[in-house]
Amino acid sequence: MALCAEPALAHHATGGETPKTFLEGFLSGLAHPVIGLDHFAFVVAIGLLAAKQGWGLLFPISFLLAALGGTTLHLNSVDLPAVEIAIALSVFLIGLGLGLRKTLPLSGAIAFGILAGVFHGYAYGESIIGATPSPLSAYLLGFTLIQAAIALGAGWLGDRLLRRTAERARALTLPGLAIAGVGLVFLLQAI
Repeated sequence: MALCAEPALAHHATGGETPKTFLEGFLSGLAHPVIGLDHFAFVVAIGLLAAKQGWGLLFPISFLLAALGGTTLHLNSVDLPAVEIAIALSVFLIGLGLGLRKTLPLSGAIAFGILAGVFHGYAYGESIIGATPSPLSAYLLGFTLIQAAIALGAGWLGDRLLRRTAERARALTLPGLAIAGVGLVFLLQAI
């Protein structure tokens, strides 16, 4: 599946059209982080890594807030360089972090989550440029809610798995390496 992946560019639930209603904006916001394999893999990894490291909600929340900030940057015509490369690299790095058998510092993870969130959010903003306030607000609500649900769900599942595994350090190595593989495929496509 990773070998068939397409670059993130702008994932649209509305067929490439700018959402015109609250419902279209909300559905587009729900879809964007799920349709894009790179975004989806990253958000799953956020939850799994938070569970593995015992970080609770701080890591996912830092990413979610930064993603809103990144979208705001894009909507205000602030240009970020190499967005697709940064997104792919973030997926690769978080996959490696998940695959490592080491304890990682929460402060470094939060800084990484914020930086990654700005770039992921910037890409999310592409789908909503030109929308009126109602679908724009709905879009922001939708992508924030779905990412929170995915990250928290993955964290919950990861926590359950870790509780049943004697070797906590190795329990999420395979999913981490798979996510790193997804990131590597997107990175190779982006460069």
